[in-house]
Amino acid sequence: MLVPVAAGLMVLVDPLRRKSDAGGAIKVTTLEALPNDGVPRRFPVIASKTDAWNKFKESPIGAVYLRRTGDSKVEALNVVCPHAGCFVDFTAEDKRFHCPCHKSSFEVDGKIADPKSPSPRALDSLTVKVDADGAVWVAFQNFQAGRRDKIPIA
Repeated sequence: MLVPVAAGLMVLVDPLRRKSDAGGAIKVTTLEALPNDGVPRRFPVIASKTDAWNKFKESPIGAVYLRRTGDSKVEALNVVCPHAGCFVDFTAEDKRFHCPCHKSSFEVDGKIADPKSPSPRALDSLTVKVDADGAVWVAFQNFQAGRRDKIPIA
């Protein structure tokens, strides 16, 4: 009787033992869709996601701000404020990101704009790759809010 019970338990917990696909690059847009004016643009991050037993195809998992810094160079910032986890907005008038929750502000490159800001760190930068076809790939990751260290959320 022990063998069937053990086999059943293995089937039940198998999804919990699998490795996550997190950390891989996700195609967000094309270089053509990103103007060369240096102004950050917000793009949704759409990918398949899997929890322990379910797979969700092409679901929104977050968002990023992308800006071109050269002909084929792109910078990416996570839209989540490192202070409390709210989504920041970019205002073109003053060329800054603003958090609506606690008034943190960030420069266009993501650095803290006001030394009195409650945010413990700058906006989280993400790795970007532009392939030969002009597709913009981002290694999307969320990080723990409220911490000085940039600690990924698993």
